[in-house]
Amino acid sequence: MSYKTDAEIAQSATMRPITEIAAKIGLKPEQIEPYGHYKAKVNPADIAALPPKQGRLVLVTAINPTPAGEGKTTVTIGLADALNRIGKQTVIALREPSLGPVFGVKGGAAGGGYAQVLPMEDINLHFTGDFHAIGAANNLLAAMLDNHIYQGNELNIDPKRVLWRRAVDMNDRQLRNIIGGMGKPVDGVMRPDGFDITVASEVMAVFCLAKDLADLKQRLGNILIAYAKDGSPVYARDIKAHGAMAALLKDAVKPNLVQTIEGTPALVHGGPFANIAHGCNSVIATRAARHLGDYTVTEAGFGADLGAEKFCDIKCRLAGLKPDAAVVVATVRALKYNGGAERAKLGEENLGALEKGLPNLLKHIANLKNVFGLPVVVALNRFVSDTDAELQMIQTACAKEGVEVSLTEVWGKGGVGGEDLARKVVSAVETQPNRFQFAYDAELPVKEKIRTVAQKIYGAADVEFSAEAAAEITSLEKLGFSNLPVCMAKTQYSLSDDAKLLGRPEGFTIHVRGITVSAGAGFIVALCGNMMKMPGLPKVPAAEKIDVDENGVIHGLF
Repeated sequence: MSYKTDAEIAQSATMRPITEIAAKIGLKPEQIEPYGHYKAKVNPADIAALPPKQGRLVLVTAINPTPAGEGKTTVTIGLADALNRIGKQTVIALREPSLGPVFGVKGGAAGGGYAQVLPMEDINLHFTGDFHAIGAANNLLAAMLDNHIYQGNELNIDPKRVLWRRAVDMNDRQLRNIIGGMGKPVDGVMRPDGFDITVASEVMAVFCLAKDLADLKQRLGNILIAYAKDGSPVYARDIKAHGAMAALLKDAVKPNLVQTIEGTPALVHGGPFANIAHGCNSVIATRAARHLGDYTVTEAGFGADLGAEKFCDIKCRLAGLKPDAAVVVATVRALKYNGGAERAKLGEENLGALEKGLPNLLKHIANLKNVFGLPVVVALNRFVSDTDAELQMIQTACAKEGVEVSLTEVWGKGGVGGEDLARKVVSAVETQPNRFQFAYDAELPVKEKIRTVAQKIYGAADVEFSAEAAAEITSLEKLGFSNLPVCMAKTQYSLSDDAKLLGRPEGFTIHVRGITVSAGAGFIVALCGNMMKMPGLPKVPAAEKIDVDENGVIHGLF
C-alpha cells in the first residue's frame, strides 16, 4: 500500500482564500494585510476590537523526543480540526519553523499527513519574513554596539566583556566562535565574537513575550549587552538601539494568519527553541487566539520537561495566562525506544522495552498533573505496527494515574481521526479540577529555582554549579535579577542533561556550566551539560534532499 508524502498531501489540498479564513473569526477583508492569497498579517488592535470569547487554552506537549518521532505538531493541528468538528470554534496558536532544523535533521515543521497548516512550503521557508526581521534587529544591536566601541567608547565598554552576539537562522557551527574586527584600524576593534541561531536570540524571546509594540520596545531597551570596565552593566537603551530595533519589528510583531487543510484558522507567530530558549509561540498570538475562539490549541517545544515547564513557569507567569488542560503526545514506538529497543526493530512487538520506556510518559504526566495541577489527557499517535497488547499496557498504566488515553489517527484521517481526543479534552476541561500553579516561587534564590526544576521536573538527585556559573549568579543577584524565572537550556532527548539517559533516569546530577540573563525577556538562562546556542548540521543535512522544479514546486521538504 502506497502513501502520499506530507508534501504531496499539502500540495494537493485546496486552500481557501485567506479572506474566507479571516471571516470565520470575525475579521473583515480590510482588517487583514494579505501576503499573497493564503496568508496574512493581522493587527492585534483589530482583534481586540472584536467581542471577546476568552476561549479555553489547551497545551499540547509530549514525551522526550526520539528518532522514532512523536507527531506533536500534527496532533496539535488534528486536535484543533477535531474540536471544530464537534462544534467548538477553535483557533490554533503555533510557532514558526526555523530554517536550521528544516535544512538540518528535522525537515519541515508544519504538521503532517492530513493535519497540516498551509501553505506548508511558505511557512517552512521564509514565511512572512518575521525571522529575518528578528535577525536584522539582533544584528543591528551588534553593529551599533561595536560602532560605539570604535567611535570613542563613551560608555567605556570592556571589549572582552561584550555579551551580545550576532545571529543567523541557520545551523552553522563554523560561526559559534569567531574573532571580529580583524584587518586595518578602520575595520573595527578586534575582539572575540560569535553567532547564535536566531531562535536562540534574546530578541526572539523578547518578541514572543511582549504584549504589544510598546512593550516590545521597552523590553528591547532592557537587554543587557555588555559590562563597562568598572563592572557596571550596559543595556541596549544606553546606546539608543531599541527604537530602531523596534522599527524593524513593527510589522513582524503582527501575528500571521493561515489555515489547516480543513480550514481551521491558525496564528503562526514566533518560534524560540525549547532546548535553548523558552520554546513557545508569541504571547500576542496566544492572547489573540483566545480572544477569537471557544478553544485555543497551542504547543510548546520538545518534551514536557522543557517546553511545557517553560510554558507554565515563564510564559504563563509573565503573561498572566492560565492553561485549562494539557495533552501529552506519545507513540508506542517512541516509548519502546526509551526502553532500549533498537530503532530498526521498533515495529516489532516488545512488551519488555515498552514497560521500561513507559516511566518516561508517566513522569511527564505526573509533572503536569501533580506539579502544575492541570487536567491531563494522553494522545497516543497510532501506528499500524502497534499491537493490542502494547496499547493495552499503556492504557492500563495511564488509568492507574487517573488519566485517559486517546488513540489518535489524525495523520491519516485529519480531524475525524482526533474526535475521540477532542471529546476527552473537552471532558477534562469541563469536569476535572484545575489547580494550576507554578513549579517554584520566583522570589526563591536563583540556585534554588534551578534546583527545584531539576528535582521536581527532571527527577534529579542534585545540581552541580561550575565556579563560573556560581560567580555569574552572584553577579546577577547583585544587579537585581534574582527574582526572574529560570530558563533551563539542556538536551531535549533525556530528562537529565545526558542525551543517552533515556526512559526515567534516577540519581543523576544536573550540571550547570554557565548562567546568562535575558533581562529584556525577563528570565535567567541556565546552560546545562554541553548545550550551545548554535547547532551544527548533521553529516547528511536534510537540505541535500530539498529541491525545486522548473515550475516552482518544492520537493523533499517532508
